Parts: sequence; C-alpha cells; structure tokens
Amino acid sequence: MNMDQVRYVDDAITSRHSVRAFLNTPVDTQTIKDILSVACRAPSGTNTQPWKVYVVTGKKRTEMIDRVCTAQLELYQKPELSEQYKETFAYYPETWISPFIDRRRENGWGLYGLLQIQKGEKEKMAAQQLRNFQLFDAPVALYFTVNKIMGIGAKMDISMMLQNVMIAAKARGLDTCPQAAWNHFHPIVLDVLGAPDDEDLVCTIALGYADPDHIVNTFITPREPIENFTVFVE
Repeated sequence: MNMDQVRYVDDAITSRHSVRAFLNTPVDTQTIKDILSVACRAPSGTNTQPWKVYVVTGKKRTEMIDRVCTAQLELYQKPELSEQYKETFAYYPETWISPFIDRRRENGWGLYGLLQIQKGEKEKMAAQQLRNFQLFDAPVALYFTVNKIMGIGAKMDISMMLQNVMIAAKARGLDTCPQAAWNHFHPIVLDVLGAPDDEDLVCTIALGYADPDHIVNTFITPREPIENFTVFVE
C-alpha cells in the first residue's frame, strides 16, 4: 500500500462523524450492496460471521418511523411505560464515573448548544430525541441483528462490521449515524422487519447523503490524544 492509499483510508476514517441531518436523495441499491460486501470482511470469532442486516427503505421505512415515533411520544407522556421498552442488553453503565460522564456531558451540551437548546427546555430536548427515530431524515436504515444464542463476542464482531459499513459508506460519499436509541423499541422494530423470534436487535445505522447546509452537521466530537489512552509496554 503506497502513501496515497494510506491517506485515502485515513481520510475516510477521520472524516467520518455522526450526521444528524440528511437529504432525501435516494441511495442506489447496488451501492448499498457494495458497502455491505466490503463490510462483511470484518473479522469474527472463528469466522462465525454472526451479523444479519435489514436494509429498510420506502414504505417499510415510513411504517417503522411512524410506529416507533408514536411509541416514543407515548413514553414521553407516560414514563411508566418504560417497563415495556427495555433494551435487550445494557449499552451504558448503571453508574457513571469520570472521565466518561464528563465526555458524555460535553457531547450532550455541545450538541444542544449548537441547536440553541438550553438546560431545562424539556420540550425541545424531546423533539431532538425524536429526530433519532425519524432517522434524521435519512432515506435508508440498516438494522443489525444477532441470533440470541450467540455470546457477547458476537456483538464485538458486529461492532467491527458496523465500523466497516460506516467507512465504506464515507469512501463512497455517503454519511451515517450509528444509533443505539432504537434498541429500546426492539419489539416494534423486529415486528416491522418480520424478524424471527431468535434474533436480537444490536444497532441501527442511518445512511444517506448529509445535508451540507444544516448547522447540526458542523458538530464534530473531539478525541483524546493517544497519550491519554495508550500504554507502551516493552
């Protein structure tokens, strides 16, 4: 691999970020197939390749958004309904500690600040949260599932495949937003998908062309310098 190729790969990785406003421009089906063909080269334990991907567009996308947004609005009005919408695995810790909680807060308030949402403005926060379930207007949704019999390692495998999807999409001029928020509504999602009972939802990716004029897409999260997370042992 020459240095030009290295730069292309590095640029695809470093230019990727979570896009939260998309154009309604359709994405060619063959392009999606090409992305998934590349992404499935991700490693997996003993080559189990545990991922399954549902590509949702058109009427099914509309149905998915309508049903999940309705559930989210009901949940906002009646928080006690949260018992009906529990994720199948804990994405976040029950107890937060520094520096993770500090980064989380910086991320949240950085985004809200850009959108001029002030602390305590619950209605505006709820509206922004709902945008997750509108796929930020992306024309394509990718839902990743795994067979329930598989262990935690399968989720690690799928995570590597997810990264490949996002980088392969970026290399083709597309943008993405990985979303764990949908996991709370996995019964609805899996029903709309027609998925069998032995599957669990792991993650969702919104896929499409970023809206270059929307201010939310100027929000780029920082990264820690390598000195803060790397230990060289000789």
